[in-house]
Amino acid sequence: MIDGALPYLRCPLCRQGLERVERSLRCPAGHSFDMAKQGYADLTAGRMPHVGDTAEMVADRAEFLSAGHYDFIADALAAAVAGVAGLIVDAGVGTGRYLARALDSAPAATGLGLDVSKPALRRAARSHGRAAAVLTDLWRPLPLADGVADVILNVFAPRNGAEFHRVLRPDGVLLVVTPAPDHLHELIAAYGLIQVDPDKEVRVHDALSPRFEPIASLVLRRDLELTGDETRTLIGMTPSAHHVPDVPATPGQVTASVQLTTYRPL
Repeated sequence: MIDGALPYLRCPLCRQGLERVERSLRCPAGHSFDMAKQGYADLTAGRMPHVGDTAEMVADRAEFLSAGHYDFIADALAAAVAGVAGLIVDAGVGTGRYLARALDSAPAATGLGLDVSKPALRRAARSHGRAAAVLTDLWRPLPLADGVADVILNVFAPRNGAEFHRVLRPDGVLLVVTPAPDHLHELIAAYGLIQVDPDKEVRVHDALSPRFEPIASLVLRRDLELTGDETRTLIGMTPSAHHVPDVPATPGQVTASVQLTTYRPL
């Protein structure tokens, strides 16, 4: 549903507004951007140095999230945005599950998911009737007007503090979810997954602190009882997917532990 997000979008080349013309988005300067048949808009304006999560990683993430294992994160985000009536941007939207849950709790809001992964956006574009999806690199200037977002969600995704600050309303909030030090520690020990940086939260705060200040923080933790197949799927959706040997995964308990921090712009 790209039409609902059009008032907020801007041409990545000249920063003018966009309008939909059949299967493309165009600005007054004549720049034109394709709409994929799956429903997302390509506003990359050039070759990108990386393509994000693969189709296999996205499929594993969709399967794992659909089973409800990370619903405790989705529930916390939904509670934080309940009643928002403006624009909710999910920067690093993935499959769109977190954005969809947020929109369910904010019936008057419009959702916009940003991601660099085409396989992810194919799912995100269909995740909710009020969610639009846009292909863009989070490290580059975002194809959004200044001060239009009421909320930015950032779940296990890159954080572009300067751009987040530019597109967020002065009274808006940035909700950041990062892995806690003990997140998936059983799998890290058993399969050699990439370890969570023990200074992760400090680095996140340092990256955002020139433009944002934290106003609330809480740890969300669940003990997950997973089958062997679910363990394999969880490994497959992580950044370690390409580095773990193809060995049978075993059932067992896995700790899911994340930090949810709320920031406001300075």
